Amino acid sequence: MISEATRSQIDDLIKKHRVVLFMKGSRSFPQCGFSATVATILNGYVGPKYETVNVLASPDIRDGIKEYSSWPTIPQLYIDGKFVGGCDIVKEMHATGELAKVLGVNGSAAEPTKSEPPRVVMTDEARAAIVIAQKDAGGDPLRIAIGPRHDYDLFFDAKQAGDVVVASAPGLEILFDAESASRAGELSISMVEGQGFRVESSKALPRVKVMAATDLKKLLDTDKKHVVLLDVRPEGERTIAAIPGHEPLDPAAMDKLATLADDVRVVVYCHHGHRSRAAAEQLIARGVKNVFNLDGGIEAYASVDTTIPRY
Repeated sequence: MISEATRSQIDDLIKKHRVVLFMKGSRSFPQCGFSATVATILNGYVGPKYETVNVLASPDIRDGIKEYSSWPTIPQLYIDGKFVGGCDIVKEMHATGELAKVLGVNGSAAEPTKSEPPRVVMTDEARAAIVIAQKDAGGDPLRIAIGPRHDYDLFFDAKQAGDVVVASAPGLEILFDAESASRAGELSISMVEGQGFRVESSKALPRVKVMAATDLKKLLDTDKKHVVLLDVRPEGERTIAAIPGHEPLDPAAMDKLATLADDVRVVVYCHHGHRSRAAAEQLIARGVKNVFNLDGGIEAYASVDTTIPRY
């Protein structure tokens, strides 16, 4: 149950600031895709003229805001003291122009994203397997859905309004919804023995590389000048335990990353490696090179450096 102190803190934030976004991370560095989406939309309307509250920095706020609004997920947007909604609602209001009206700014529904239509290239083996499966499924076209992180889902489905249709071969149509089409670029589809289809996109970002705790320890002992070690945890956790030589992931660190030499490794860590993986993906999306996520986080590192406390 939300404490009175936390409720009062949230009340004060909402009353003090006309537009408040409770999110994971900050405006300059969101730490989840949904928070990044809402922050990007708000930036387009009001620039930096809104308040962000990083729920990762306060477990009380993170849990309390969900009870306060009776809404189970983060991010959450408040305007003029009223709860507006989460990511999906904000996206819908942005698309219809309603968000601009609520914010009191000039704006209109978002224009559809214009992009080159997908181009699909597949091996003969993959094409033959799709044709056979299509007959078994009743003849509907193949649909390829592509998520924000370029995860792929292939299934057979009827055409829907707004679909982008690509002819990969005579008699073989492939469907994309508008968002998937904008993420596709050139797709290659092949078969991997024992695994099924492999799909690769020219627009997919490089995957986050993983660094083991033993490798990081060796690197810091022998060549630390070529390592930037970023801690994505809030200050309270860093006070309990931290790897020597780390920097908090803040705007100053982002400025530094923009000028790094190509031979410098950027290693991101948190407690167990989950939050830092999301942060590493954000860094790659911003063009940072040589990004690694510390496998198992500081918990794993404490097993190779016993001076690090566990918590």
